[in-house]
Amino acid sequence: MPATATLTRPTETPSDIPARPSVLRVVRSVPDEAQDRGPAAPAGYERGLVATSEAVDEALHAGVARLTGGISPAALATAWADWAVHLAFSPGKQAELAVKAARKGARLSDFALRSLLYGERAEPCIAPLRQDHRFDDPAWRAWPFNLYQQGFLLTQQWWHNATTGVRGVARAHEAIVAFTARQMLDGVSPSNHPLANPAVLGETLRSGGANLVRGALNVAEDARRSIGGLKAAGAEAYEVGREVAVTEGEVVYRNGLIELIQYAPATGAVRPEPVLIVPAWIMKYYVLDLSPRNSLVRHLVGQGFTVFMISWRNPGPADRDVAFDDYRRLGVKAALDAVAKVLPGRPVHAAGYCLGGTLLAIAAAAMARDGDARLASLTLLAAQVDFTEAGELTLFINESQISFLECLMRSEGTLDATRMAGAFQLLRSNDLIWSRIVNSYLLGHRELTTDLMAWNADATRMPARMHAEYLRGLFLDNDLAEGRFRVEGRPVAVSDIRAPTFAVGTEQDHVAPWRSVFKLTLLADTDVTFLLASGGHNAGIVSEPGHPHRHYRVRAKAAEDRYVDPERWVEAARFAEGSWWPEWTAWLAARSGPPGPPPPMGQTGAPTLGPAPGGYVREA
Repeated sequence: MPATATLTRPTETPSDIPARPSVLRVVRSVPDEAQDRGPAAPAGYERGLVATSEAVDEALHAGVARLTGGISPAALATAWADWAVHLAFSPGKQAELAVKAARKGARLSDFALRSLLYGERAEPCIAPLRQDHRFDDPAWRAWPFNLYQQGFLLTQQWWHNATTGVRGVARAHEAIVAFTARQMLDGVSPSNHPLANPAVLGETLRSGGANLVRGALNVAEDARRSIGGLKAAGAEAYEVGREVAVTEGEVVYRNGLIELIQYAPATGAVRPEPVLIVPAWIMKYYVLDLSPRNSLVRHLVGQGFTVFMISWRNPGPADRDVAFDDYRRLGVKAALDAVAKVLPGRPVHAAGYCLGGTLLAIAAAAMARDGDARLASLTLLAAQVDFTEAGELTLFINESQISFLECLMRSEGTLDATRMAGAFQLLRSNDLIWSRIVNSYLLGHRELTTDLMAWNADATRMPARMHAEYLRGLFLDNDLAEGRFRVEGRPVAVSDIRAPTFAVGTEQDHVAPWRSVFKLTLLADTDVTFLLASGGHNAGIVSEPGHPHRHYRVRAKAAEDRYVDPERWVEAARFAEGSWWPEWTAWLAARSGPPGPPPPMGQTGAPTLGPAPGGYVREA
């Protein structure tokens, strides 16, 4: 299939279930003319007026969204207004903040005096948070830099007190205000300014300013790449199919949305039940098949499993009407049907990562509802089925924000990859934005690009309709967890799934917080083994054997067992050092039959469609 093919072919059309209307599509229940006493308006006048006004508003919102990175100014203004009004009517809170400001000023003055008397031996009056490494350099303990960082930390603490605990402020608005205040403060941190950062000043003196020259060149290079739509510097060292995504295999099925890769066996005998992996389509699939040393796919085939992988096509503007259910129908369902043609009658171990795991859970629930028993087991990797505590990504998931984002997506047809990447970076701005600016532009050091970083720069787009349905149905309304999510016109429920389930959360996940992933154990009425791995959303999953400083906790829950909350679960779970991959493959092996001869590559009698990694993964 040519790379420009879309999903609008007669044989594979997007779902014809109408999309949920945007807030901009609301029709007035009482026409304006009903209240007019003048001459009747021409036929169709009201419809034309509404359409025109909506078009004007949508064009304005889309234009503003391009400037704000998709963030709704109305959503921010509403949150800050809620906070400001309630603070204005809270004289007790105002007095408390005034007292705290005076005390912090006195503490800083005391520290300034002690630092003059005792120098670097003066005990600081406030310490950074455990995850804050901006002031780790010993040079920050020398005067006057110690005053800069102590003053900043005290200010940061005061603003946290000011933006939280104001009686009457909506919880969602409080979280937005606290988050945006933290982002603004991070921007003015002394660590980000060359004249206030001792490490930058020291490097400038030592190198005669060469670091600033290198930094300026890095700025120019990054700007050139951004304007030209090129990958980040260093990412070209990891070419798909050459350095990454190199596990041997064949494309055995293709439609307008996916290619299905079957990987070649690496052992003389394999388990009869294949493993089908459903990755997220927010990024390319090969995070699970990176370099040979840290490829989850290579690990699985090395343990005697036949592995199939979905590779999603990167959509373009022509795919604006592709629905969320199309990803289930033309993705998971089509892949299962293709696997059944290669291995007829074999139950499948299905595994889904991130958004792919959420989609897989929906597909599994629909299969269970309809009596489809093809799943031998279900594995969800950093995937959520309940979105009530989905972390800081939910801060801007409200009607105002989604409506604003819909205007942008409808004007472009897709959500651009850079906007999604920017949202993820904001969640860890100190690590992913400001520290990189300091290192690359002020110190002039280029960070060594890893395979995981190169994959992270290989972003994809998302169809407008699909993403709007995903944000509304799952993040905003939590339809899946609450039994309202519909597949083929009927609701599905996670509790219908009976396949044994293995779920993985990661300790430092900012995208799918592990306590949110853990809610599966509350919703599922089947045997669930939950594993909590060290690391974050990506690095915690890509955790190969031999990776240093890795550990995990694991505990199984039978269908009839009582619920255990996350805190008690951590206390009761078994702790182990090392990679969690062997734990999972042992779990799969215990639910598989004895090894036998490897299956054919592809459907018997049908040619394969080319070697792995296929063509879709290479689409820009």
